[in-house]
Amino acid sequence: MRIYNLFPRLAGPARRWRLHLERAAAMGFDWVYVNPIHPRGASDSLYAIADPFAVAPDLAEPAGSDPAAALREAMEAGRRAGLRWMADLVANHCAVDSPLVRHHPEWFCWRDGEPVRASCHDNGREVVWQDLARFDYDGPGRADLVAHLGAVLDWLIDAGFDGFRCDAAYQVPSDVWAALLERGRRRRRDLVFVAETLGCTVDQTRATAAAGFDLVFNSGKWWDFAAAWLLAQYDLVRDICGSIGFPESHDTPRLYEESGGNLAAVRQRYLFAALFSTGVLMPVGYEFGFRRRLDVVRTRPADWETPNCDLTGFVRRVNGVKAAWPVFQEDGPAQVIGGGDPNILILWKGSSRLRQEGLLVLNKDIHAPRDFHAATLRRYLQSGAPIRCVSPEDPMDYLPEPFHYRLRPGEGRVYVAER
Repeated sequence: MRIYNLFPRLAGPARRWRLHLERAAAMGFDWVYVNPIHPRGASDSLYAIADPFAVAPDLAEPAGSDPAAALREAMEAGRRAGLRWMADLVANHCAVDSPLVRHHPEWFCWRDGEPVRASCHDNGREVVWQDLARFDYDGPGRADLVAHLGAVLDWLIDAGFDGFRCDAAYQVPSDVWAALLERGRRRRRDLVFVAETLGCTVDQTRATAAAGFDLVFNSGKWWDFAAAWLLAQYDLVRDICGSIGFPESHDTPRLYEESGGNLAAVRQRYLFAALFSTGVLMPVGYEFGFRRRLDVVRTRPADWETPNCDLTGFVRRVNGVKAAWPVFQEDGPAQVIGGGDPNILILWKGSSRLRQEGLLVLNKDIHAPRDFHAATLRRYLQSGAPIRCVSPEDPMDYLPEPFHYRLRPGEGRVYVAER
């Protein structure tokens, strides 16, 4: 899955999405993920859903026209461009001022006469969202609540969505997810379910994934290309399902801003995210080096920035490598190989399904070039099969022995072999 996150607050009304969809398809993406499209509560946060069976009025243009019709037209345009659609499925909470809280109080956790607010832990700190009421899966209304969520899933399927990012999935009991996923797959066997598990433990991720999810999101964005934890987490989960990497998301700062406008960092992180995992996600604006962080409440179409760069060609070539070589389309066995220079990452990947191997040689340094030397690249692969350079920039037709290449800042070289 190569997923383009079309953030609706930035993209604006659905009838304006066509150019974004065409650009996403031209960059080699095959999925579009759109954050919640429903009417919202008083906080106006995308995730403070007030009515999960309707489309938010601000997706319509002109104002007062039918937002559901506008969304259908946009989705049809995306399908014509070869794109599938992913929606948020929010099963942990709703807006605190949603009519659901009044009409079905038994579906919610309560404390001192108030609905308990949804929360999460971020680096040991509890974050509480005052605008979100948490569903109660231990109370007397559990069966009806699960039936309600099944109806929400049915509504999204009927709206034409092909996959679902299940928000805060680890906070919802696994048996609830198992029931919802089974219900969805009875409707359509090709539906894809992705668990959002960031911020939880590996054991929580494994337990959530075991409910039947196709994919989870991994934490590769925060890897320093050296510590052991990422591959340890990767190995603990990959026997259950694949993962999706990302260089930034709607929950993180913009990488272009975070890196001080360093294009090498932006290229490096997208290349790694795309080739490390089964899937990759990139939010709208990454290709143009946008600086303003996406905000689920405050972002507006007027926040569209003048591009600081144009990485559409680079992203297209990286996505092309991912699409062409199945070894980069799964969470197969992976290993970091020592190469002598601590500033160069040598990552080997194998395929569990096909006789392919991949090799990523990456300059960790985003400020200075590094020389990579090897008596032969074959020493890093398990087979004696011919090696092919498929790097997204300046691929080489001939690989000399001994091998030498001067890696530009942040540059990654990509090689494949078929056993």
